[in-house]
Amino acid sequence: MLRIAVPFFLALAASTASAQTTTSFVNDVQPILTRLGCNQGSCHGKGSGQNGFRLSLRGYAPEWDHAWITRELNTRRINPINPEASLLLQKPTGQAAHEGGVVMAVGGREYNVLLEWIRGGAPGINKDDPSVRRLAIEQIGRTLKAGETHPLKVRAEYTDGQSKDVTWLTKFDSNDAGVASVTPAGLVKVERHGETAIRAMFQGQVAVAVVTAPFDTPIKPDLYAAKNNFIDEHVFKKLADLRIEPSDPSSDTQFLRRVYLDAMGIVPTPDEVRAFLADKTPNKRARLIDAVLERSEFVDFWTMHLNDLLMNRKESDHDVRGVKGVRSFHEWIRKQVAVNRPWDEMTRDLLTVAGSTDAHPELGYTIVSVGEQRESHKSTVVANAAQTFLGVRIGCAQCHNHPLEKYTQDDYYHFAGYFSRIRFDRKDPKMGPTTLSVSMPDVNQNKNPVGVTQPRTNKFLAPQPLDRTLTKIEPGQDPRAAITDWITNPKNEFFAGAMVNRIWAHYFNAGLVEPVDDLRESNPPTNPELWKALVKEFVAKKYDRKHLMRLILNSRAYQLSSTTKSTNEKDQRFYSHYLARKLQPEVLHDAIYSLTGVADEFHGHPYGMRAVQIPDTAMKSSFFAAFGRPERLTACACERFTDVNLQHSLHLQCSSESNRKLTATYGRLAGMLKSKKTDQELTDELFLIAVGRLPKDTERATCLAHVQSHTEADRRTSAYQNIVWALMNTKEFLFNH
Repeated sequence: MLRIAVPFFLALAASTASAQTTTSFVNDVQPILTRLGCNQGSCHGKGSGQNGFRLSLRGYAPEWDHAWITRELNTRRINPINPEASLLLQKPTGQAAHEGGVVMAVGGREYNVLLEWIRGGAPGINKDDPSVRRLAIEQIGRTLKAGETHPLKVRAEYTDGQSKDVTWLTKFDSNDAGVASVTPAGLVKVERHGETAIRAMFQGQVAVAVVTAPFDTPIKPDLYAAKNNFIDEHVFKKLADLRIEPSDPSSDTQFLRRVYLDAMGIVPTPDEVRAFLADKTPNKRARLIDAVLERSEFVDFWTMHLNDLLMNRKESDHDVRGVKGVRSFHEWIRKQVAVNRPWDEMTRDLLTVAGSTDAHPELGYTIVSVGEQRESHKSTVVANAAQTFLGVRIGCAQCHNHPLEKYTQDDYYHFAGYFSRIRFDRKDPKMGPTTLSVSMPDVNQNKNPVGVTQPRTNKFLAPQPLDRTLTKIEPGQDPRAAITDWITNPKNEFFAGAMVNRIWAHYFNAGLVEPVDDLRESNPPTNPELWKALVKEFVAKKYDRKHLMRLILNSRAYQLSSTTKSTNEKDQRFYSHYLARKLQPEVLHDAIYSLTGVADEFHGHPYGMRAVQIPDTAMKSSFFAAFGRPERLTACACERFTDVNLQHSLHLQCSSESNRKLTATYGRLAGMLKSKKTDQELTDELFLIAVGRLPKDTERATCLAHVQSHTEADRRTSAYQNIVWALMNTKEFLFNH
């Protein structure tokens, strides 16, 4: 090793003495490796490297990269005596075998920078090198047409005050390449009508340019005139700007069923449908919304959703709460929903609670996040807190810099420092409650400072929020209280925005930001003005979730029909029509129970209990085995999905469970058949129960003809069972529209 290293460093020293370079490894060389894709996960940036050569993913560890480039492989990657013979130049230009092919040209701009760096001695990291303070992208400033192109320009502002055009070193990507694509050189091409964002990434900084390509449709101003509140002002302005025509208003029956399912997870009863249709007062929808938001079913439904968000589950491998703990936390959440407790107050309790699980069921949130980790800052509690309360995904920064945002590994461990003093006294639930305590900072901070050691650099990092501002932790203060103050600060748009986006996405089936819990600069809202207005309103109303829901439900945008027009049928992002969606598994189960009158038996719970009321997701059920239910393993909204698959259809159409519910002698249909109602009355009633409306004339005639062809008593029962089966398998029943 010495025989190789000594000549190399002698040559390197000679090269350095003869040709000093201003080329920076961090500011010039690494951006080229990123721009060419060398340090991406599909190439040398993956954990094991590629063909014996490894780079840190997207250059998050420059000190490692420099060592790997200059010192490995008998120093053949860098040849200070004959720089042009360096493998760092030979392979990407195709002069030596390279599995990745030719990615740069001899004499090209990238080649010349790398060559100059090698000739100058391949210097490493210079602590005096400026870093990028801000990335700015030249906004397009006008609308574009399909097929049109536009070049982007990007400038980097450095900490020493200089500003450089770094377009040629910037990595570009499109949030929706179907609307607008972008070349590696930054040339945008509009593929079709719509709007999307183009991301520019350089040295851990991100900038975004919005591409807008309106439809060619002639617009009629009166289509956008009717508005119920400020939500409509922003939604219809965006639609008008894009020339997307909104759908017509929903019918009363559509609206009634929609609100019941979206806000309470139940279907309206026939009597409720009839009463709403008979009401001719002009403000009946607003009065209905007020009534719905005060019902116990609303509390049950939103308790379930917050249980999902807060991951209330029975742990499988380190259970210290038991079923009792899961139910206690569920009840704690239910009480908060019932009194409409402000979200910032709930958050403070959840993040700063200490004591025993018996006295504080809300400890369940921290317990499931920390798990069996003795060093809490190494657990998922750090990433979960960011995702749950800020809608920010920082988990990847535990191992490397965030690929799509400015968050670095250091940012992650600075943030983790706030959770480093959590201590658990874990006990089997049969032996007593588990307790959480916090090791408070000493008066003399130097003896036991708060913070964690960054595993890559071995540097001690004091607690610091994700915006890199400084927070002071006083002696005797729980560090979690300091970060909770920052999280819930009214100026922190991420805190309010995360809950606003979740609620909006629930009611519109599409978040203002998607994925719903992935808020970042490089993933801007589809309607930034609406986003700002909703966040401002939520903060002004003291984080009142019910107030926000009332605004949404009363908006004309929410009350639009799901029936599309030729001009808006492809819109999935701008709320020109209601987006129909499959009922959530719990809601579908309860809708089938309402239709058939036959419930599943959930072990440990009374018969007839609705699925949305069940605290634990781990209960055994053939229905949920088929349709799924969030396991609550993470804070990610992606755990709850409503995709349709063949298994769902087969379960509803031909499973023994469905057959049992359809044919039960104690079911709802059996009771209806014992009444003195006519066939038409029975048919109308079944439609009202199943889909919240009366049958059309053709539907009624078809059903009556089917019943009348089965005159015998047992065959008449079978005929009605067929009708219930058919209704249960219609899209109108299975979807909220």
